Amino acid sequence: MVKKENRKAIREKKHARIRNRFSGTAQRPRLAVYRSNKHIYAQIIDDDAQKTLVSAGTVEKEIKEALENTDDIAAAEKVGEVIGKRAVEKGITEVVFDRGGYVYQGKIAALAEAARKAGLDF
Repeated sequence: MVKKENRKAIREKKHARIRNRFSGTAQRPRLAVYRSNKHIYAQIIDDDAQKTLVSAGTVEKEIKEALENTDDIAAAEKVGEVIGKRAVEKGITEVVFDRGGYVYQGKIAALAEAARKAGLDF
């Protein structure tokens, strides 16, 4: 019988390999993305200081009210726009994009493009 590793374990392995290549610094923090079945979250993290500088997610009241669904591409675009605006307000313009082991398409790509439009450079 063929035994197949579950998708979550595969994603976590990919994320670990990605994280070996880069980390967030004070000059260029890491934009980390997490996607669940119902929500999408983004954080800008300074790994040297181990601090989250900016965060946004579809569980926040103001973002949730502006959306019809919290688990589609429109929701990802909204989170990307909000995280970009909050980062620019704090003086963060350059980040390293950490896709979290997810394939760069759909919601992840939409979030990244919206963050770029809001003023983030990566």
